[in-house]
Amino acid sequence: MTTPPFGPVSDEDIRIVSAQLGRQARNVVGIAARCVCGAPTVVSTAPRLDDGTPFPTFYYLSHPAATAAVSTLEATQVMGEYNELLASDEGVREEYAAAHEAYIADRESIAVVPEIAGISAGGMPVRVKCLHALVGHALAAGPGVNPIGDRALDRAEWSPDVCQCVDYSVEVATGR
Repeated sequence: MTTPPFGPVSDEDIRIVSAQLGRQARNVVGIAARCVCGAPTVVSTAPRLDDGTPFPTFYYLSHPAATAAVSTLEATQVMGEYNELLASDEGVREEYAAAHEAYIADRESIAVVPEIAGISAGGMPVRVKCLHALVGHALAAGPGVNPIGDRALDRAEWSPDVCQCVDYSVEVATGR
């Protein structure tokens, strides 16, 4: 399980994340999950950006294949199904509320930002809004922490156990 504080982020990590995102990565405080090949899969972003903007999304799915697989789930209305599950299953609601608290605790271990106090990501703790954030949390925290992220990861046409990385060359990262 990878939780804050993270080890130092390397220039190579930033280069790869920038290539994955198609833009310069900013305010990265850690790589919360990695592909089996070692490439970043989930980035942790500072709770306050360099320009002063509060940023509640601490875990950010960066791996293109994972992002595409989760986007496919979102497009097939899986979030509605998960919202119904939250409404009907008290145990899942309790686990999801605990995931919300764990997410905030991880972020606040880096910095407390009053403007986003009590706010996590992905709709936690009462609804499912963004599977990308929830899967990012599930990958970062490990199985059993985020019940909706775990369920989405189980259904995604992507596995953290199989490398689906591309060649993150300097040309791709810099656009040259």
